[in-house]
Amino acid sequence: MTISLILIMITVFIVIELLYFKLATYYNIIDQPNIRSSHTDVTIRGGGIIFPLALLAYFIYFGTTSIYFLCGLFLISIVSFADDIKPVNNKLRLIIHLISVGLLFYELHLFSLPWYMMLFAFFFAIGTINAVNFMDGINGITGGYSLITLITLWFINTYMVLFTDPNLILITLLSVAVFTVFNFRKKALCFAGDIGSVSIGFILVYFILALILKTQNLNYILLLLAYGLDVVTTVIFRFIRKENVLEAHRTHFYQYLSNNRGITQLRVSLIYILLQFVVNLVLIFSRIESVGLMITIMTVSGIVFVKLRFEFEGTKRLLG
Repeated sequence: MTISLILIMITVFIVIELLYFKLATYYNIIDQPNIRSSHTDVTIRGGGIIFPLALLAYFIYFGTTSIYFLCGLFLISIVSFADDIKPVNNKLRLIIHLISVGLLFYELHLFSLPWYMMLFAFFFAIGTINAVNFMDGINGITGGYSLITLITLWFINTYMVLFTDPNLILITLLSVAVFTVFNFRKKALCFAGDIGSVSIGFILVYFILALILKTQNLNYILLLLAYGLDVVTTVIFRFIRKENVLEAHRTHFYQYLSNNRGITQLRVSLIYILLQFVVNLVLIFSRIESVGLMITIMTVSGIVFVKLRFEFEGTKRLLG
């Protein structure tokens, strides 16, 4: 992709976002603060619509053989956008998610793999999509975290191993960068909404699974370590407290730091972004390939993270 085309794409994405802001304001697609919110201002919801639209632009301009992946993306984006406007039936949403993940698997030829690898891929896909959605709760975290992950994937794809079309990563990266300009602020102009968090989670699943399949290296799941630590530990603590893990809440560690400790949302977002950035650097330059080493890293990181949570949040809050 040439510099001139990159600049044109950025301009187009900015214009699309600004037009969406007008439409969202007119049709009242906004996020009203409630007891579970980490914000106090009425804000436009669904700014992440730029992510699937960017891939539509990719399809129109470049053409693609990744038709099943894109169909899955648009399906999951449509139901997510509908959910941003008005709550969608949980069963319908689950069915669409399963169909979309199935299309992604078909694109990557995962159905030809042994059942246990299929099972791993399924849990990774569903878990990642939901994790990215759960972690979309404060300004800057979705855009910034996705940006650092996509930059890492672009670097790997460009300088280490070609696992997907470089233009596909780049155009996704540009759309996330444009969204981040409007979201990484003390007072965000828009939130990603379900369409943003779910679609970017779906896209990241596609890239990371493609990379794992190409390299036969499971350690690339560490590209989502920071999010994984927060989501997994939060789910475990909610189980211990006998809470319904499917109900909306704000008991993630990042929410505690922002809502209860008074750390600004942008600083909390930066902590997670920088933590993942360090992990990515280690992953790239140490060329980790041993599954045992990956498990060790995840275990040690998990222990440290849980210890931090106990020190900051206390036993009563975490264990009830």
